[in-house]
Amino acid sequence: MIDWHFRHQRPQQLALALARQTGGRVFYLTPHLLPQADVGYAVDCIDGAAAVYQIALHAATIPNIYEHIPDVQALAQLRAGLAQLWQNAGIDSAVCVVQHPFWLELARGFGDALLVYDCMDHHAGFDNTAPAHEARELELLAQSDLTIVTSDFLEAWARPHARAVAMVRNAADDAHFRQAARPEALDLPPKPRPVVGYYGAIAGWFDVALVDALAGRFPDVDWVLVGDDTAGARRALAHHAHVRLPGEVRYAELPRWLATFDVCLIPFQRTPLTMATNPVKVYEYLSAGKPVVATDLPELSPLAAEGLVALARDVDGFERAIRAALAESADKRQAAEAAARRMAYAQQQTWDARARTLQAALQALPEPSVSVVVVCYNQWRLTQRCLESLEACADGVPLQVIAVDNASRDETAEGLARWQAQDPERRRAIIQAENLGFAGGVNAGMAHATGDYLVVLNNDTIVTPGWARGLRRHFEREPQLGLLCPVTNNIGNEARVELPGDGPEAVLAAARAYTRVHAGQWMRLQTAAFFCVMLPRRVWAQIGPMDERFFPGFFEDDDYCRRLQAAGYEIGCAEDVFVYHELSASFDQEGARRKQEIFERNRRLYEEKWGHWEPHRYRASTAEVLESSE
Repeated sequence: MIDWHFRHQRPQQLALALARQTGGRVFYLTPHLLPQADVGYAVDCIDGAAAVYQIALHAATIPNIYEHIPDVQALAQLRAGLAQLWQNAGIDSAVCVVQHPFWLELARGFGDALLVYDCMDHHAGFDNTAPAHEARELELLAQSDLTIVTSDFLEAWARPHARAVAMVRNAADDAHFRQAARPEALDLPPKPRPVVGYYGAIAGWFDVALVDALAGRFPDVDWVLVGDDTAGARRALAHHAHVRLPGEVRYAELPRWLATFDVCLIPFQRTPLTMATNPVKVYEYLSAGKPVVATDLPELSPLAAEGLVALARDVDGFERAIRAALAESADKRQAAEAAARRMAYAQQQTWDARARTLQAALQALPEPSVSVVVVCYNQWRLTQRCLESLEACADGVPLQVIAVDNASRDETAEGLARWQAQDPERRRAIIQAENLGFAGGVNAGMAHATGDYLVVLNNDTIVTPGWARGLRRHFEREPQLGLLCPVTNNIGNEARVELPGDGPEAVLAAARAYTRVHAGQWMRLQTAAFFCVMLPRRVWAQIGPMDERFFPGFFEDDDYCRRLQAAGYEIGCAEDVFVYHELSASFDQEGARRKQEIFERNRRLYEEKWGHWEPHRYRASTAEVLESSE
């Protein structure tokens, strides 16, 4: 929402706290894009110890994020630059925290990441917010896994539109502002008169008229207003010799200014913007133990009820509250007790505490469950590798894995028994006494599937980080999508992509770059091969089980796709999810003549149901790739 080096507030504070609390890396995307025609980014290391980096993406045209929406070309360049960062930084899993609707398409393109909307302000209340952003914000609410809000006002507004909402209010860097409670340690010069002070933006919501009237009633008090003045306060208050506006100061210097304040002020107008605001500065003021007098805003009412701040709605009310606050120092014991209560409260309202609240909300987040059915026939080594990849790449998705053994003659049955025993709640091994074929094996597994989304997965595959969530995202955005496969290195249709490398390790490294560049994209297919496909449970319930007459394999996936299309569903291939595939590892045991016989018999069965069979084809180009955000 703001550049790191702008006023130090919630975005930067939360980023630092998350880095400290999680031990992970934080990449902070500045809205100050770099005017470069090529794809790329610049890195500014903010805190090497905490692993916080500001990223400035290249952009051929520089939009104002508050007023504009990125066009197709700008979005493509930004997405490619971010994909380059993910690749170079070796990011496998992430949480994308979005703080302004401008970033909607860029953030939701990374479907394998959890998406959090940090709804910290009522954006419509800002003068420079484009009308289009108001509609985009509703999209962001609907598509985010979690929305965090800073106030009761924002919670009530967001909840009808959001999937899940958690309260993560603002806070203070308590150790930083507690310095202001010990002015002697800051070596400050003596001050001749009491000071009523404010720091922060002096913008459209700042009540200049109120301060003008109050300054007239307190001619024996110095008034210090620290911050960038865009509200014309300097000009409006110029006739008061005892009012000082020193301008913006560095964050590091704020405790020195705060230490000089005898009363801290929050003189805001009551507008939709401020009524939604949870002021950061109140926590910072309280960290120093200072008396606070503020406009009567909803978020400050609980603090007023506890006697921590005084609230007012008009000049007379502010005058009474300021006089009472100035008189507090007359009784040193009571003043010390009041300061201690304020500081004790602020000590619990830290950014580290807020980061823990956010982490807890993410951990408690209800996420759709996924059931994976793996049909096995011999090839235990490949099956074991497949199951290990499922375990390694669960990424927090509730995953049920059902392995169906089609009467293997090797050690598969024994291996699956050991595998199930390690985690019987999430793993199920079904050992068939006879070979039911691929369709029969899938149906046997699906009978035990409990997931919201169902996956058919070959045992000669290796899934990749974020694969399940990445596939699921497309269903959330495309209601007519009935079946989806990932791209792969080895399959007989358009899902196959040319990637360098001979073995899994090299191919998977190349696939990582491919999927990042194609973040958020998918492609329509006529037929999806069932080496790996996902479909919603409701679709399986509607279409029914696979046709077991296509025994032991071939054409059962073509048939199922025709049934889906007949019911009005689309079939697709996710360009941003890759699953490695050996191809026909089980069928290769049958022998060429036997395979051809099975192929011809099942093709006749297919054509009896659906007419002439159109052979699958490879992709000629990527022209058919569709943007999921369109």
